[in-house]
Amino acid sequence: MLTYRVRDRYGDRLPLSAVIKMLSHDTAHAVGLHDRGLLQPGYQADVNVLDFDRLHLHAPQTVYDLPSGGRRIIQRAEGYVATIVRGEIVHADSAATGALPGRLVRGPQLFG
Repeated sequence: MLTYRVRDRYGDRLPLSAVIKMLSHDTAHAVGLHDRGLLQPGYQADVNVLDFDRLHLHAPQTVYDLPSGGRRIIQRAEGYVATIVRGEIVHADSAATGALPGRLVRGPQLFG
């Protein structure tokens, strides 16, 4: 979305700020996660730091690394300088750091 609709598209492009909102705030609210998608006190603040000019999406790959040899499709991307979850860097220059501060979220979260 960031490369095709914002950076590389010929003709009508979407504003970067609008796409970031769609990918964060709008998506979080669509699935009932009302304490996410904004950088605001009291919200969960997972942050991606991007090198916009280096963003590149690789072709999808099939890997068989699930239990009993189950398959899944992965797609690597470049240009993500860091991903920060709960204040800890979990990816730096597209490589995992080993930090796992997040948690599994099942269903809509109560936020008040």
